[in-house]
Amino acid sequence: MEEIFLEVDPRQELGRGKVKDLREQGFIPGVVYSGGKESVSVKIARRQFLQLLHEHRLENMIITIKVKGDSKEKGRPCMIKEMQQDPVHEHILHIDFAEISLTKAIKVNVPVVTKGESIGVKQEGGSLEHILWEIEVECLPARIPQNIEIDISKLKIGDSVHIKDITFPPEVKVLNEQDAIVLTVSAPMKVEEPVEGAEGDEKKEPEVIKEKKEVPEEGETKK
Repeated sequence: MEEIFLEVDPRQELGRGKVKDLREQGFIPGVVYSGGKESVSVKIARRQFLQLLHEHRLENMIITIKVKGDSKEKGRPCMIKEMQQDPVHEHILHIDFAEISLTKAIKVNVPVVTKGESIGVKQEGGSLEHILWEIEVECLPARIPQNIEIDISKLKIGDSVHIKDITFPPEVKVLNEQDAIVLTVSAPMKVEEPVEGAEGDEKKEPEVIKEKKEVPEEGETKK
């Protein structure tokens, strides 16, 4: 696995107002959590992190974080735990890192990607349905697959790919059920045409029932 390094500064700016000023200065506030030990508040240069994000797919990747002035000179092996973004402008607001042990297995979700085009979709008009977009695995951090690629080119309508159909590296333990469906090719939906009335049938108007008026007998005055 490729090594990724990120240099950050310790952060004394705490509180909503100070964090807002920090963002305006071009930094992203963050925290490095260390499994029950005291966490470290940091600030990351936004331009540096965006460049890193552009060059690498950082999800499930090990990032060696070097905090200036930290006693750990070699850096802290970390993974991104959570990245908060502005819902409107999608700016990164805050990053949580989790320090990990390189010799201890961890559980992660690995994304599923497809290769090729299904016969059932291309020639038979079906549709490919993703039942599982991610597969949960357990392995050493350095052995985490970047993704799980599935060749779908031979799938026809009605075919499915189960967990048990996928070949995983021997050092990767799969935590999903073996019979769980990952992908399936479904038949196209039938659109039923509205049934028209038989020729010659006429739409009957509702019968109007009029109130019967009493006819006054001869000699009586009409009320």
